[in-house]
Amino acid sequence: METDGERIQVNPTTRNEGRPAKDRRKKKWANPEVQLKFALGNCSRLKDMAQAISVCEKAMSEGIKLNQYHYNTLLYLCSSEAMGLLRPEETTEEASKELALKKGFEIYEQMVASNIPPNEATYTAVARLAAASEDGDMAFDIAKKMVSHNLSPRLRSYSPALFVFCKKKEADKAYEVDDYMVGRGIQPEEDELEALLRLSVEVGRVDKVYSLLQRLRVKARQVTASTCDVIEQWFNSKAGCEVGNENWDADRISEAMISRGGGWHGQGWLGKGDWKVEKTNMSSNGVCKCCGEQLVSIDIDPVETDNFAKSLVDLACAREVNSNFRNFQEWLDHHGPYDFIVDGANVGLYQQNFADGGFSVSQLSSVVNVSRQRSPKKKWPLILLHNKRATGVPADNPYNKQLIEDWRKAGALYTTPAGSNDDWYWLYAAVRFKCLLVTNDEMRDHLFQLLGNEFFSKWKEKHQVRFTFNKSGPQFHMPPPYSIVIQSERGSWHIPIKGGDDIEMARSWLCVTRSVACGLKQRSDPSSQERNTLGPSEDSGFEGVNDDVVSKSNADVEDTRIARHEENTGDALCSTFSTETAQLTSETDKRKWGSMSPSSPCNQPFSYKIRKESA
Repeated sequence: METDGERIQVNPTTRNEGRPAKDRRKKKWANPEVQLKFALGNCSRLKDMAQAISVCEKAMSEGIKLNQYHYNTLLYLCSSEAMGLLRPEETTEEASKELALKKGFEIYEQMVASNIPPNEATYTAVARLAAASEDGDMAFDIAKKMVSHNLSPRLRSYSPALFVFCKKKEADKAYEVDDYMVGRGIQPEEDELEALLRLSVEVGRVDKVYSLLQRLRVKARQVTASTCDVIEQWFNSKAGCEVGNENWDADRISEAMISRGGGWHGQGWLGKGDWKVEKTNMSSNGVCKCCGEQLVSIDIDPVETDNFAKSLVDLACAREVNSNFRNFQEWLDHHGPYDFIVDGANVGLYQQNFADGGFSVSQLSSVVNVSRQRSPKKKWPLILLHNKRATGVPADNPYNKQLIEDWRKAGALYTTPAGSNDDWYWLYAAVRFKCLLVTNDEMRDHLFQLLGNEFFSKWKEKHQVRFTFNKSGPQFHMPPPYSIVIQSERGSWHIPIKGGDDIEMARSWLCVTRSVACGLKQRSDPSSQERNTLGPSEDSGFEGVNDDVVSKSNADVEDTRIARHEENTGDALCSTFSTETAQLTSETDKRKWGSMSPSSPCNQPFSYKIRKESA
């Protein structure tokens, strides 16, 4: 063993002290129960159900009693084999599926007979067995049984029943499962929402289609290609073309959009007639290349941001040495605010996976310089680095050492102590100062999952600056001046489709319009009876309005939003932070994209835009 280049000397008199420990390890491995656990774990890793069953049967014949771990491993393998999940690239043979079901239920009965208490994993595996036999009622009953046994079901506990009911087109039962789990605080993910949406499209439940699109908007924001196919199927269906109304109250729609931050009114289907469905892209400033509609940048509630910052502090303090993170907060009190936060490790290690590659201080320096140039007052950014990066081998270089010292003197560098996760530090600083965060980190690991999906994804979209390098140096890819989320305002729909991680590749969108949706009448006072016949809900009776009315209404909305925003945040600085491809420099653009606080240059614009301007 070596440390810091010095070889540790071993005292010859202590060489034999390790032998008793070795003997203890041999004795441990001689234990049949330890051998069983190892063998069963290996079968699970290799996804070998038959061998796992054989190993356990042999152990029981030798008098070894199975425990909860053994039974759960067997149930997991049997249920996975029955559902074709062990080898998804292969087609599971019917005989293998039947064997897995038979053995799975036998193992569960044996577990109950042996008085081994089941846990959530046990019940979930049995629910999957029931789903594999297409018994949705049993799968749902198993999930509900957990509650009566004081266990906490998870999404995976309810999904088997939900998917079976959706597959068999038992709509009411599928909606019952959805309502039951949501009522217990468990929110479905996109896979479950897609299954419910497909079911609703197939059975023609227009009310459910609308509400599920809203839920997809909140939960997923962007949709996968398979979900996009279901949405296209809906808009091309007879039921999709028939739903809606041409007469709607423009003032009510505008008020609803203001209350939701823009981009969505939630009042039901607008328009009448066939839909035009096309895949397209957006221009750099958010104009649809198919229909010419301008997408909006949707507000983030300041209260949500404050609550997010508080939850971030609580999580960080619970997982970091409390004093370390408190020290960081006090340091920020003294040195902040900042316009940019730089994830030093992510920048310094960018594309360094080659033979002589390693942490590049000069690469980090070039990003720091660009960040400083982009700051309205040419302020230094805050660089977050783990302590080992600032004191290790790269820092020994005289040039690098001088850079690091300059950053320290300028209050531009904070080094996180040993044992700390620097992710907590740079994320907290960016949230606290409502500023831009320079990193290519996709923020998908367990740490970020603790923060929840909905608000965090909105925040990240508005604050994360990605970067690449070319011959001229770092290229910043600024947050888009519009929200990448399902948007529907005047009856048209724009739905972003998830792509890869290539930040330079244009994103695909689904553009959905109908000729009468932007149509051209306004009903100032629709009766409640008429409203209740228009589709998905009591509030869903709004379709079609005159172009002039739309422009006037939206202009009024924009004035209201600008006044409200400027009252809270002060002077406009948004044009300073233009994207690489969209320069928002004119007075019209400044007003269109909203106001920003001088101390918070990335407090993103709410921008409810005037549709007439983008035509």
